Amino acid sequence: MSKKYILIILALSLVTHFVFFSYPAETVFDEVHFGKFISSYFTGEYFFDIHPPLGKLMIAGVAKISGFQPGFSFQTIGQDYSDNSYKWLRFLPKLAGALLPVVIFLIALKLGLSQKSAFLAGLLIVFENSLLVQSRLILLDAFLLLFGFSAILFFLKFRSSNSTYHLLISTFFAVSAASIKWTGFTFLAIIILFYSINWLKSKNKIKLAFNGLIFLIVVPFIIYFLIFIIHFSLLDKAGPGLAFHPPNFQRMNIFEKFTELNSELYQSNTRLTASHPYSSEWYQWPFMTRSIYYWNDSTNSSQSEAKIYLLGNPLIWWLTTVIIVYSIIYFRKYFMLDTKYLILPISYLLNLLPFIFIGRVMFLYHYFTSLIFAILILAYVLDKSDFARKKTAFNAILIGSIILFLFFSPLTYGFQIPDWYYKMTVWMPSWR
Repeated sequence: MSKKYILIILALSLVTHFVFFSYPAETVFDEVHFGKFISSYFTGEYFFDIHPPLGKLMIAGVAKISGFQPGFSFQTIGQDYSDNSYKWLRFLPKLAGALLPVVIFLIALKLGLSQKSAFLAGLLIVFENSLLVQSRLILLDAFLLLFGFSAILFFLKFRSSNSTYHLLISTFFAVSAASIKWTGFTFLAIIILFYSINWLKSKNKIKLAFNGLIFLIVVPFIIYFLIFIIHFSLLDKAGPGLAFHPPNFQRMNIFEKFTELNSELYQSNTRLTASHPYSSEWYQWPFMTRSIYYWNDSTNSSQSEAKIYLLGNPLIWWLTTVIIVYSIIYFRKYFMLDTKYLILPISYLLNLLPFIFIGRVMFLYHYFTSLIFAILILAYVLDKSDFARKKTAFNAILIGSIILFLFFSPLTYGFQIPDWYYKMTVWMPSWR
């Protein structure tokens, strides 16, 4: 039966991600940055980005296979692409985004939820507009989410099998998430935390401590370091990124370059304190009070609108926020009586609360990881609740999510719509 659910989730996810595959044929939001970075892997000119290189390396790999040639400037948002090569640059993020709902379905099953509840969790990921927007473009978050939640899935397999193979795969995915963006390190932190809890309860502490050292410290460092070696080997020419480093950066050993670059990544992230018209604070994210304006079609008439916003499905965002509050009030009922589910609220908080102490400018997409854990908590609470008409609640949530997904889809895909429709979709001033 689970295969049937997987096929349905995957089919719907592939359709929502790959429909209108080539639209818009213009640069959107941060494609102006990541497109330049990917092109640099072909020219060899050193660039600097505030994120680790894995996501850009992966897109560049697909670009290489597709015959991509650098030359497009990626200068401004709304710039017409000169050929069809941009489609291949968007392919891998789309695929990662399409696979994510299946991983969430499998996580829910591994946690012991019913197939129906797991199916709901997977479908809510499919019909979440902001996750879809972020994975249809030349952006990195789809990789972070796919790798991070794959790490959680294999760690849950490890907890039930005690197989070091599953632990190794889990670690590989966790450090891969961290090699996309540093926020991905929270997945490794989750694994280390719950591995440590298992260690405290175990009688064979020496073996578990040794395995933990190897698989959770040594192996992640080796993988992370090797990714940077590939990065440096492809960027062997002078480029604008050298302005961020000492004059002799490209001439001392690989380990020193690795150390210097990671130090600069940290420093550059802390320096991102300038304001941004679409930035938001961590306490605003669960309520989705601030969207991000990604793109508009400047050729439209004054009577119609074609825009792309990073705007989530309101039912999913607000319902999960209500459920988070509800689960805190009834924490003992839902989590303390069966502590294996503690991974959900703890992971939610680990991916939200650290942003309290981060001074750099932040955006709605920084909540994505917590949002997905909130969706899993929603599915879990519904699954374990004993209220009447549970089937009605499941159907109402799913149908309502689909309706709102379709209603907001013009802002997800950038469809041209009448001005009156556009004003209905952004009725909150902070969404414009």
